[in-house]
Amino acid sequence: MAKIEGGCLCGAVRYSSDTEPALLVNCYCSNCRKNSGSSHSVNVAMPFGSVTVTGDTIKTYVDKTGASGQPFNRHFCGTCGSHFRSEGPAYEGLEFIKAGTLDDANWAEPKAHIWCDEKLAWIELPEGAEPIARNPG
Repeated sequence: MAKIEGGCLCGAVRYSSDTEPALLVNCYCSNCRKNSGSSHSVNVAMPFGSVTVTGDTIKTYVDKTGASGQPFNRHFCGTCGSHFRSEGPAYEGLEFIKAGTLDDANWAEPKAHIWCDEKLAWIELPEGAEPIARNPG
């Protein structure tokens, strides 16, 4: 795979990685819906520490409303508000890049569909996709 690169809407925050993603996933949980402002979130799961982030406008919202009850750190640009990365102890060893912030997301086709028990009724999964009720595992 080529280098992964992306950033926020205004360009103040950039990230990159030479590491292969661990998983590409659509998440339909209510937290991801609220955070993305959409019907779901497309997440690129990366090994923790494999993504280099640059920029001086980075802010963090510590979300404590998830099912695990553990803090989940949602990193965003303090200038334009773009949420680009997340991580927390419930997902030890992983960090998540929001696919919508990739410079080229054409390769980032989700292979899994999680938290389908919270999926909006009008969302249809791709043919052949197996819905996962909550987190995989």
